[in-house]
Amino acid sequence: MKLGRGTLGVVAGVLMVVLAVLGYVLSPPAFDPPPLPASPEFRSLPAQPAGEIRHVATTARVRTETVRVAARGETLSATIRSPMSPGRHPAMVFVQGSGSSSGSEFTVQSEWLARAGIVTMAYDKRTVGYSFRSRDFSLLADDALRMLRVLRQRPDVDPARAGIWGVSEGGWVVPIAAHSAEAAFVVLVSSPNVSPLRQVAWALNEQLLRLHAPGGVRDLLTRAMGGVGFDFLRYNGVPALRAVKQPVLALYGTNDPSIPFVESTETLITSLREGGNPAYTIRFLAGADHAMRRNGGGFVPDYLPTLANWITGLPGTAKPAVPIAGATPVQRFEASDVPAAPWYGGSTTLWFTLSLAAVGYVAAPVTEMVIRLRGRDLRLQTNADLWPAIRRRLRRMAWTGLGELAAVLAFITLIVLFSVNQAGAWPAVQAGWLVVRLLAVMMLAQEVVTAAAVAEGLRHGWEPTRWQKNILIGVLGGTGLLLITAAYYGLFTVPW
Repeated sequence: MKLGRGTLGVVAGVLMVVLAVLGYVLSPPAFDPPPLPASPEFRSLPAQPAGEIRHVATTARVRTETVRVAARGETLSATIRSPMSPGRHPAMVFVQGSGSSSGSEFTVQSEWLARAGIVTMAYDKRTVGYSFRSRDFSLLADDALRMLRVLRQRPDVDPARAGIWGVSEGGWVVPIAAHSAEAAFVVLVSSPNVSPLRQVAWALNEQLLRLHAPGGVRDLLTRAMGGVGFDFLRYNGVPALRAVKQPVLALYGTNDPSIPFVESTETLITSLREGGNPAYTIRFLAGADHAMRRNGGGFVPDYLPTLANWITGLPGTAKPAVPIAGATPVQRFEASDVPAAPWYGGSTTLWFTLSLAAVGYVAAPVTEMVIRLRGRDLRLQTNADLWPAIRRRLRRMAWTGLGELAAVLAFITLIVLFSVNQAGAWPAVQAGWLVVRLLAVMMLAQEVVTAAAVAEGLRHGWEPTRWQKNILIGVLGGTGLLLITAAYYGLFTVPW
């Protein structure tokens, strides 16, 4: 008896429920950051002292030099900007944030500070030993120290007032470099001070809330992040912060969507106090984003004056009367850790599963090509009336499976780009999520219909050849693996 559409629909519905339950059973603990209660210290901060943001004369003529500095594994290019006024000056090395970047990104502030009497150095980030998958913060800290040594040897630099500045990812690098007494001071700009994984998860969660994304989107992203095997993502920077003995200036923006600035500040204060370092100045700048700019435009007015006045005022500015001041920051949610994925949710298992599915999909066209090359045309076989229909279904399944993989990758890329650029609108997220889930349901329906057609043929005496069996096992099995993977990532869960 041939199965009708109603029966097939019931079977597909039951399997969808099974896959939904499987997703709940297999999934790691949910990632649901709780609200962050405002600590008394951050409920109302005192205003920044007027002396810290007073006018800075930027009248010095500037000399610009390009130097090459030998580092471990490569030679790095650096640009030094120095005031042409006589005497020795304070100096500072800029340390970049994440990604491959050029020292030219610091041109505006480097020139401004040089005109204010501070020698600055900005260098191109290394390409050897730094990648998306692998990051050695100690190696990056060694680069920063090599640059600092070049500055300290200059006749126009006061070695006792030469320090290091780091932004974002540089907040994990600079404290390591500061273990050397060669660094006279430390400047941390938008320094996360939590693990890279917690920082990224917090930023993504904030962006998803802004875009009104369904809860399943967050589950998909965090399960994927929990399975990523990059060691640096769980780096703990607290021991390095505890060992910092130099004066520290930490600057945060109240409009920074990339880091949990309240928790980062609390971690910084606790770490420095535990290490016996009372010389810290923490300032929150109103309206500043991750780069101390206003909505990606120019720098907020108080950023550069605060930086210059603090550096030129050392050692008198090392221990201010008001350690924490500025605009009152508001952080809504904690920077919770992403649960580590179980072994079957790790990147190794995921790639192995996808590879098996790909092999299954590729097996079908390769098998047919081999058959024809050997002169065994499938149309001449006794079951030619049944096989073409099944083969068409198998091809549709393969294309749907590949489409699902492409849709998931495109959707994740879209969310990440939205998060990095602080852009996007909720309709795009809703539409992308709908496409991803509809393709998963379509893949399930095609698996059920095709399996039913095969079963019906077998019941009526069809005897598939060895080649046909290989094709059936490859495509049906590959789709089955993708369905289980989709279940793990929550594509069949409810509510929809």
